Amino acid sequence: MRADGVGAAAPRGGGHDRVTGRQAYVADIHLPDELHAKLVTLDCARARIRSVDVGPALAVPGVRLAITAADLPQPVPRFGPQFEDRPVLAAGETKYHGEPVAAVAAETRDAAEAAARLVRVEYEELPAVFTIDGALDPAAPLVQDAALRPGDPLAGTNVLREHRVAWGDVDAAPADVVVEHVYTFPMVTQFAIEPHAFIAAPDEDGIVVWSTIQHPYWLQRVLARLLGLPLSRVRVVAPDPGGAFGGKQHAKYEPLVAFMALRAGRPVRLVLSLEETFQAVRRASARVRVRTGMHADGTFAFQDVAADYLIGAYADIADRVVSKGSYPACGPYRIPAARVVGRSILSHTPPSTAFRGFGNPQVNWAVESNIDEAARALGIDALELRLRNLARPGEAFIPFDTPADGRWEETVRAAARAIGWGDPVPPGRGRGLAIGIKSGPTTGLSYATVRLLADGSVVVHAGTSDMGQGARTIFAQIAAEELGAPLDWVTVVMGDTAVVPYDAQTSASRSSVLMGTAVLRACREIQGRLRAMAARIEGIDEASIVVERGTVRLPDRELPVLDVLRRGLGRLGGELIGNGEMRKEEEPGHPLGGSAAFWEFNCTAVEAEVDAETGDVTLVRHVTVSDVGRAINPLQVRAQDEGAAIMGLGHTLMEQYIFDDGGRIRNLGAIDYRIPTSMDLPLELHSEIVENADGPGPYGAKGMSEGALLCVAPAVAAAVRHASGAVIRDLPLSPERVWHALHSGERQP
Repeated sequence: MRADGVGAAAPRGGGHDRVTGRQAYVADIHLPDELHAKLVTLDCARARIRSVDVGPALAVPGVRLAITAADLPQPVPRFGPQFEDRPVLAAGETKYHGEPVAAVAAETRDAAEAAARLVRVEYEELPAVFTIDGALDPAAPLVQDAALRPGDPLAGTNVLREHRVAWGDVDAAPADVVVEHVYTFPMVTQFAIEPHAFIAAPDEDGIVVWSTIQHPYWLQRVLARLLGLPLSRVRVVAPDPGGAFGGKQHAKYEPLVAFMALRAGRPVRLVLSLEETFQAVRRASARVRVRTGMHADGTFAFQDVAADYLIGAYADIADRVVSKGSYPACGPYRIPAARVVGRSILSHTPPSTAFRGFGNPQVNWAVESNIDEAARALGIDALELRLRNLARPGEAFIPFDTPADGRWEETVRAAARAIGWGDPVPPGRGRGLAIGIKSGPTTGLSYATVRLLADGSVVVHAGTSDMGQGARTIFAQIAAEELGAPLDWVTVVMGDTAVVPYDAQTSASRSSVLMGTAVLRACREIQGRLRAMAARIEGIDEASIVVERGTVRLPDRELPVLDVLRRGLGRLGGELIGNGEMRKEEEPGHPLGGSAAFWEFNCTAVEAEVDAETGDVTLVRHVTVSDVGRAINPLQVRAQDEGAAIMGLGHTLMEQYIFDDGGRIRNLGAIDYRIPTSMDLPLELHSEIVENADGPGPYGAKGMSEGALLCVAPAVAAAVRHASGAVIRDLPLSPERVWHALHSGERQP
């Protein structure tokens, strides 16, 4: 194996610039003659807008533009990845705390902020709903105008959609033990370090937009439709984001900034504060009821899951989160009868969107916790119960989807071994273990172009966004492996719709599998051109030539690729170009529109210590093991899993939005909203990899990086219960909540 090829822990491309501060993020970009924008919002969740007076704002020196819904095309344009329900600016009514009703643009940011404070808005605060029960109350006000949902039988309710997955007969399934409980999952935010930032500039008869977005080509389509422009007149530049975690998948304020730039005839930039980001992106909270039926021998009789997700004021991609997140709710187990109902519940809260794990952590928390309850009821070890029911390779655990694509028992046993499952623990300590599974992409389309230059160096053009997951490095390693170039001779170009070929999206842990395959195929097209070149030079049959990993093998000898390339290109020079494509088509009739390209599988095990006096939880050891097929870069795999594990500790132990009675978020920002820091890390964090080269991606790879987050919460909760007897079914497991559980008389062994 080469030191920088596939399977090597090659250094991350762009990593040095990230850690030294040299990388230019969108917020670091400035254009000549730019204006600075600031949003105008109301200090309540839902309100009827009676009037907006921007006159005082326009009187501020340096202010060049103030825009309201009345200044936009009428009716106010709406957009969204699933439902086109979000207005560019609030039209007639605000739906959540932080929704903008106007925006101003000025020569300086200070002037824009001063002007925004002077915009006079007359409004009437209206009744609103902020909880699942409040939204489902028949007397509750509708969050969304029923006129936006023509033909929808649920239009008169706050249920946006209901998703059902079932097989077997749950109601008729006999069981020796039935365990039923309700679990809740908090509303949390992605908290990417890089702020959300947007710049738009008129460009002759079109527009250029710089954005922190993960899906630049999707944004290009949205802007072209809203602005009435052909795709060729809309250019999206998306520099590598500084963290995204799903929160930057889809458009938020790019349409507004684009309209402002065209109206002003000048570039306009908007950089959100951390507080504004909290109001722009979050994960859906959820309430999940689980009824688990078991036979006396520890095998499943049925699973019955009802998951309600509070998705917020607009759909964004949240309903897809609900459908895809609840779909594999029953886990990777052999279950003869199952019923899963997932509902998207609208509310007057900030719109939720994609977040690492894409709806799965919410149901996984509930289902895996309930499986632990069932194991206790049966008197069977929690690890043993899972192993008895775990799907074997090739077994269709969801009857109409991709069969189990890994030797998952290896992953579970590795985690149990690493945590010392079954070994004695000191008083006040306990162990817990849980399994997580998530469907990979169900559809997808990625194109790549690879150029082998005359000196043997390589340029890879790919539309994927590298937001820290290391996609640049993976693609470079594939190209280096296939074409024989040193890794530092490979350049990967991304992030500009005018330069790189189309990629549908960067999400669902798809980059290595879909775009990685497109890069691989582009390289192999170049290998085909090298074969033809060598056959012409040597005057031999092309079928007798093999090109792989930087070598051209002739019947009687081997030549370096560079030797053949130089002789073939001759004095005129030039390059060889290869194009690759990876496509996964829709499957009509499938509940998700397509089966899983792969399953992302993880087992997490923890050892925790509980302080009975304070309720504080210390993670003594945290083990995460992922089935990745093939680790193209093991260092990056481990780093991604460790990052996901720590992120999972956020919603498990501390993170949650807190609202007041008026729907205002009371813990906006980094001071009052806690995320894990170095002081909260496990004392030991271990990441292991299972490789069997059984994935659909290059060299047998599967997607990864979300799996290690999926089952952190149930594993920690199980360890807390083992350590202290505290039974907690509501996240986060804050010291206060643990303390109350310890002193409420509900402790159980």
